[in-house]
Amino acid sequence: MSLRTRLSIATAAGLLAARGRRNPRRRARRPGPERRERQRPGRERQRQRQRQWSATATTTSAYKGVVTADTLALRSAPNRGSQIIRFAHRGDAVSIFCKTGGETVQGNPLWYLLTDGTWAWGAARYIDTIGPAPRWC
Repeated sequence: MSLRTRLSIATAAGLLAARGRRNPRRRARRPGPERRERQRPGRERQRQRQRQWSATATTTSAYKGVVTADTLALRSAPNRGSQIIRFAHRGDAVSIFCKTGGETVQGNPLWYLLTDGTWAWGAARYIDTIGPAPRWC
């Protein structure tokens, strides 16, 4: 074995040994309990916001509407190709959570997110609002 090869092996072994000695120091640098405690309030705030949003989403029905189509398919997404969740019939009163743009239905690109028991999208073309226009999603 040549001197150059032995030096290369010794250098590589020394680097590996030095790297192995540094690993315990790296582990010691991980966030201690005080750092972890500072991270938890952020997660807790996020959970609290989610709870508040779901509570307001299910309890507030600021926007109302009436179905004008004989039978309106309520869907999982604001387009006609998405899965049908349920049907609403002419004269049914619906609670509207918000509106968004989607696939155009007879010239109207708006869809309403309805919150009557299940969350489903209905084409705004076939729902007349009662009172103020729904907010944007």
